[in-house]
Amino acid sequence: MEDIHNEFPIREFREEDYDEIVSFWEHTDLGNPQRGDSLNTIKRTIEVGGCLLVMQNNATGKICGTSWLTTDGRRTMIHHFGILPEFQGNGLSKVLLEKTLRIVKEKGHQVKLEVHSTNIKAINLYKKYGFVHLGEYNVYIIRDISKLF
Repeated sequence: MEDIHNEFPIREFREEDYDEIVSFWEHTDLGNPQRGDSLNTIKRTIEVGGCLLVMQNNATGKICGTSWLTTDGRRTMIHHFGILPEFQGNGLSKVLLEKTLRIVKEKGHQVKLEVHSTNIKAINLYKKYGFVHLGEYNVYIIRDISKLF
């Protein structure tokens, strides 16, 4: 496991990562323009206690994983957790999730995430680390707030 840590170090987000991360999120279906994942949004969430972890392939310098933590002061939410498909199946998601959960523990909040019901690999990973399904909750969102009132 030590080799993985050396080959794929995890660090905090830097502003110059933004364009590559947006491409990564689009490639992995973790993000799209409708979600509002702007540089300003990332910076704002970090300013209020969040964190965006970046996993990098040392051999290429390419970003191959992300885990974005935000907080509402009561819970830490994990967003945009993923590994590039060509790097999946090598234990990298476990390494990234363990680093993420260490940060969650330091913050001292409950932790919550959303995962698509068809993403069985991710669901199994999260269950292995103690996440439990909240039951029959449905998630609703208004993306275009210009239409409010």
